[in-house]
Amino acid sequence: MSRKIVVSVDQLARPQPGGIASYVRGLLRGLRELDGPDEIVALGPLGALRHSGHDGATAVVPFSESLTPRLWRWAALGVPRNADIVHATSMAGPFGGARVLQTAALHDLLWRDEASATTRRGARFHEQRLRLLLRRTDIRLLTSSPLLPARLIELGVSPERIFPIRLGVDDGGVQPASPETVRDLLLRFGITGPFTLHAGTREPRKNTHSLVEAHRLARRHRPELGPLVFVGPPGWGEVTTGDAVVLGSVPRDALLGLYRDASVVAYVPRAEGFGLPPVEALRAGTRVVASANCPSVVSNPEVVHVDPLDIDAIAAGLQHALDQSTDDAAKVRRRASVADLTWRNSALDHLAAWQ
Repeated sequence: MSRKIVVSVDQLARPQPGGIASYVRGLLRGLRELDGPDEIVALGPLGALRHSGHDGATAVVPFSESLTPRLWRWAALGVPRNADIVHATSMAGPFGGARVLQTAALHDLLWRDEASATTRRGARFHEQRLRLLLRRTDIRLLTSSPLLPARLIELGVSPERIFPIRLGVDDGGVQPASPETVRDLLLRFGITGPFTLHAGTREPRKNTHSLVEAHRLARRHRPELGPLVFVGPPGWGEVTTGDAVVLGSVPRDALLGLYRDASVVAYVPRAEGFGLPPVEALRAGTRVVASANCPSVVSNPEVVHVDPLDIDAIAAGLQHALDQSTDDAAKVRRRASVADLTWRNSALDHLAAWQ
């Protein structure tokens, strides 16, 4: 029996949509790949819908990207009357009004864990929405972080309301840029040899200052680390990148090529909701150093785990990563460790939560 499943895409209109943008686009693509009987409707302001990549049914919210989340607390604006399921891909909603099965993706509690993760206004917004979700026992909570269910249960959420979901790192046919193209890109920034890569939005919680200092220490002993390269857009807040090379945003194929060609990929945030970059690097077969509390790779044996608050530990981790093999067998192990993280599997997890 066909159902009308409404998926919010409002986050795609934000200046720095971050990992939620990857989640929204990936989920829509995964549902499309399954080619099931359900009708998937993308819901959001017009600007967000334009960035969704969704070629199916849409429902437009006739309000701005900033006003829509505030109104969605009270009313299911834009949700079709004949909807069967409404899924909020973030804490923005919609949460009000509709007498249908409602689910919400709860990605993290970063505003509680890390003061620099958001503004005071942002922290108030997320805390209010968390209280709403704790109170609304009819809403099922879909959690991407393996560390989050236990914390929600401590807050009083019934385990029956919690549905773990996987995220994906597959790219739907996007091929990595050739080594020659990557080499030409780096050459424009003066890089001619090996390099260490950090990917992601540059913001305070990503711990860029500590990574820069640790890399400088490690490179004294292991020059084959090469320069530290940052790729990704600027986020909010002041960050220090020191003597690192900042490429900024690059096309997806270039990013995949950089993952493949890096000596080491380093990702050491002080706090993280999931952490797609280290998983993407593992999928490329590359050596990875990551914070011990990074949910996406917290139990992955192929990762060098470090204390993000200890610069010496990060430096030692970078050196240790260089001692790991780069032969074909090692690359196969790294890829296999994240093989189940596909958007098709993510869509299957969502469908199970919607039963």
